[in-house]
Amino acid sequence: MAIIDVPGFVTELKDHAADHGFHVHDERHFVETYSMRQAFEVDLHPEAACGGPLDLHLTLELEPRTMLAFEDTMLDLGEEADPPTGFAMPLTFTWVMPPLVAGPDLLLLATDLAGVGGPDLPLQISAIDSTAEVTDAPQRTLSITARIEIELGEVFLHRESLCEVFDRCHAVSEFLLDRSPIWLDETY
Repeated sequence: MAIIDVPGFVTELKDHAADHGFHVHDERHFVETYSMRQAFEVDLHPEAACGGPLDLHLTLELEPRTMLAFEDTMLDLGEEADPPTGFAMPLTFTWVMPPLVAGPDLLLLATDLAGVGGPDLPLQISAIDSTAEVTDAPQRTLSITARIEIELGEVFLHRESLCEVFDRCHAVSEFLLDRSPIWLDETY
């Protein structure tokens, strides 16, 4: 039996997201058969974006070697010892929007979002311009990603605190929703 109940932790993540103003829509669990790596994906969006232009994908990646090394270290330490540090699993947040008619200036957007995400939620902004037909105008697809590390010892002790992270994710979502009518050249 595993020391950490990762599916239970994912359930707690979904509940935590709901407590911070997100609707959960879908969940997937992938297991790579060769390496046994796992990924838990959750699709959610802010309450204000039901049927709207913004989705948020949460991905928790699980490396079996990291989990096994953490479990072996915990067994060697004994029941009363504090869990070791240095064992973590990445949690990635990815915001997606439909192709933008009037895409933003990426440098300005990155600067503005750096203030919203702060140092605890570093954001990576990228865009792809694509043209379906030679005569069509290019459409910009915007991708915003944040990645944090969750210490396994904190999950083991049930001390992981993601309130600040979810608050910042909600603020980033609201920031994007406020500007989306201009970028999409529509009114939602």
